[in-house]
Amino acid sequence: MAAPIFSTIALIPAHNEEATVGLIVAQVRELWQCPVVVIDDCSRDATAQVARTAGATVLPLTIQLGAWGAIQTGLRYALRQGYHTAITLDADGQHGPASIGVLLEPLVRDQADVSIGAFPERASRARRLAWSYFRWLTGLKLEDITSGFRAYNHKAMRVLASSEASLFDYQDVGVLLILRRQGLRIVEAPVPMHPRANGASRVFRSWLIVGKYMLQTSLLCIARVGYNHSPPADC
Repeated sequence: MAAPIFSTIALIPAHNEEATVGLIVAQVRELWQCPVVVIDDCSRDATAQVARTAGATVLPLTIQLGAWGAIQTGLRYALRQGYHTAITLDADGQHGPASIGVLLEPLVRDQADVSIGAFPERASRARRLAWSYFRWLTGLKLEDITSGFRAYNHKAMRVLASSEASLFDYQDVGVLLILRRQGLRIVEAPVPMHPRANGASRVFRSWLIVGKYMLQTSLLCIARVGYNHSPPADC
């Protein structure tokens, strides 16, 4: 799909991803000719240097904010620079830049404000448990709640750049609930995903961490955002 990418920017949060970030940046620039920003979340390796060499603008964070804090930094930068659409993808090779067009299509056709790249088959037992629980808790009718491969239009970018969205650790349930509460249209687009080239999932690497994540996210959903078991049909 050759979607127009005028005023589109790609945002890549990265922490110690020197082995893969350069290739991801190069592929995005080659396939889509759009600016790429890497938000370097206090990496201890050569992530920033590799990203710059590949052609990205690098935003170095002075304190480690985590994946969502890095993405929100990127969204605020994109808005200040006048971009109207943002793509977010991981630096570890899971999200193939060739699928960016699939995410952009619903936005280009004005069928959605947010498009999420979904690949439910990637889910481990712990991830499937978390997804099922949060679907029940929130009423979100989405298959791949934790996917960070997303496209946001200008309206969604402004909502997520707000101070209200600053308290999250992850780009998943809380973010989706804020978007839904603002009446934004959320769709999923099936995309392939690849095993991460290095490292491990921040959340789903042990049952103890999964339990902590589910407890924190549950409390956040209830206390800060609220939930609705009868969401809009397109969420």
